Amino acid sequence: MYDFRPVGYVIGLLIAALGGLMLFPFLADVLTESPHAFVFLESAFLTTTCGGVLAFACANGVRGGLRLHDSFLLTTGIWVVLPAFGTLPFMIGVPNAGFTDAYFEAVSGMTTTGSTVFSGLDSMPAGTLLWRGMLQWLGGLGIVIVALIFLPVMRVGGMQFFRSEGFDTLGKVLPRAFDISTSLVWIYVWLTVACALVYLALGLTAFEALVHALTTISTGGFSTSDQSFGLFSGPAEYGGVVFMLLASMPFVRFIQLTTGSLKPMLEDVQVRAYLLWTAIAIGAVTVYQLVTIGGSLEATLRVTAFNVVTIFSGTGYGSTDVGAWAPFPFMILLIVGTIGGCTSSTVCSVKVFRYLVLIEAIKAQIRRLFAPHSIVKPRLQGKVLTEDVTNSVIVLMTMFFVTFGVVAVALSFTGLTQGTALTAAWTAVFNVGPAFGPEVGPTGAMDAFPTTAKWVMIAGMLLGRLELMAVFVLFTARFWRG
Repeated sequence: MYDFRPVGYVIGLLIAALGGLMLFPFLADVLTESPHAFVFLESAFLTTTCGGVLAFACANGVRGGLRLHDSFLLTTGIWVVLPAFGTLPFMIGVPNAGFTDAYFEAVSGMTTTGSTVFSGLDSMPAGTLLWRGMLQWLGGLGIVIVALIFLPVMRVGGMQFFRSEGFDTLGKVLPRAFDISTSLVWIYVWLTVACALVYLALGLTAFEALVHALTTISTGGFSTSDQSFGLFSGPAEYGGVVFMLLASMPFVRFIQLTTGSLKPMLEDVQVRAYLLWTAIAIGAVTVYQLVTIGGSLEATLRVTAFNVVTIFSGTGYGSTDVGAWAPFPFMILLIVGTIGGCTSSTVCSVKVFRYLVLIEAIKAQIRRLFAPHSIVKPRLQGKVLTEDVTNSVIVLMTMFFVTFGVVAVALSFTGLTQGTALTAAWTAVFNVGPAFGPEVGPTGAMDAFPTTAKWVMIAGMLLGRLELMAVFVLFTARFWRG
């Protein structure tokens, strides 16, 4: 029989920690004299108690540590269970939501998707807005740690490639998981502080700067206003572009930067490809907009750069109504949303690394056609891509697009129009944020979606954030027998 205690112990500790963090929005409501302040105090007590009881009950089963099977279950369990407790402030306070809407919002937050079913953000208590931002910030940090420590061991989606010292990641930078996690937390915190200070200098209030820093560095996209980033049009958009790009970079490279090593960041093929593809997308859309619509070069470039980067990085802010863009620029946004940023960043979607592996595998196959008796091995960054890595990447990419299709069909069965179902599936599976269509509210909220559609999107967000196979393996009999 499977022993759940090691996983339950860790999840219990994380639930208790989540409850302790609820004191920050409690203080925000106290400082702003909100009558809803004690909602977070009540939620913190319930969450901490439940987490403590679970950890205590499972403490006698952790002597042997975590096994590989436990890693799969723990990774999925964190993103399923913690949002359930993250719903409490939404259900017993403002906006007094039902469980479906509250869980949708919490899952969207912790998966850093950024889709929302809440409107009227401008009038919500500060604690609620801060809590939404904190959920995304915690989810972004958590997924970076999972990508660097768990996924390479789990051999999901080619991540075993990053276990090699040849790529100069974990093997040479920091040998122990604790050291890696500690360094990541500090990098994450300092990027968030820097982002908040830049936003503050560019005209946001202290509270707006804090919340948007939390949701920028996590590439989550929750805002304090129904207008999203449209409320801060101007110089703040440039700041947003810079920090969304930084958050899309491999965090292990930032660790190397702290040791005085800039070369790995400059030579990382992911980073170079991501910046090049982003520049091409921005340039193509800017030229198209100037030729077809006209207007100021600076304003067009600024708005285009912000909205392309926010979709490419999966952040999901909006500073303009991109749904009203012409088919060509709108299609560019849909395409970059299916790519995403670099591995071991807070970005979701398929990620640049896997597209680079696919490109190299295709090039190798073409070379074999012209020289069938030669030995041709695909290489990336000077390192041979093993068949294990290429197969894992191709399978995962296939699963991403198959899952997208299945979710889109499922959403269409709930009564959503075809366009809405397609973009809702796109935004859920690739964790982008916005959806487009007549059922989407004027503020981008999806509160009018049928309940069934919301649960389909919840499943899509969880699958996409956890890289599919880490979840699907739990539904096999062999996993539970092992």
